[in-house]
Amino acid sequence: MQDVFHRFVEQIADSADATDLRNALGEIASSLDLPSFAYLFPSLGKGRKVRLISTYPQPWTSHYLHSQYEKIDPVIHQARGRQETFSWDAHASDLELTTLQRQLMDEATQFGIRCGFTIPIHDSGGLFAALTFASDERQPLFFRVIDRYERALELIAIFFHLHARRKLSDGRIVDGVVLSRREIECLKWAARGKTAWEIGRILGISQRTAAYHRDNARKKLGAPTTIQAAIRLALSRPSDVT
Repeated sequence: MQDVFHRFVEQIADSADATDLRNALGEIASSLDLPSFAYLFPSLGKGRKVRLISTYPQPWTSHYLHSQYEKIDPVIHQARGRQETFSWDAHASDLELTTLQRQLMDEATQFGIRCGFTIPIHDSGGLFAALTFASDERQPLFFRVIDRYERALELIAIFFHLHARRKLSDGRIVDGVVLSRREIECLKWAARGKTAWEIGRILGISQRTAAYHRDNARKKLGAPTTIQAAIRLALSRPSDVT
């Protein structure tokens, strides 16, 4: 397990996009005899668009996102409200589901997603994510792996989330404050002495838009001046700037 985890860490560190992240997590899941996985998290950008990195069948993930099923998914609802990992079964008799939730779970089973093990992730930036390992049936091997490697899977989930958040998010977190990429860009150029007009020319946006993003970043950071806001950005701990 140690060698497998070290390879996973190296692959994640070298990853550049969602495909690399998916391949790295897929390889370690396969080595542990875990058939499939799905990692779901909201981006940091306006509207909080949901991102999904998964080895589930593509027709299902497309349908899931198009239908905005994350809003009613009982597994995601449960993960949002708890810190502990949990197992679930789409056909469990004790599940109290709405009609739409039952429809979702029935559709999922048609794509081989019958039961699973979910790891809720609530990070220091106030963001929520969930990583689920799933199987098409209640195979004893699946749950033996879960029982044996539960703690390791939690560490894998956290490590994966931290890198996915940093490499794929539409914004950044500075001392717990979410800034958009445009706000970061405008603030950095302002720190170099560029005026709003010059920043607009550099980034291909209007002077008014450049000033808006620069000032918005300053206000979010609670800094009285642009220079002080830029200093906060520069001095942020690596774990705070993602």
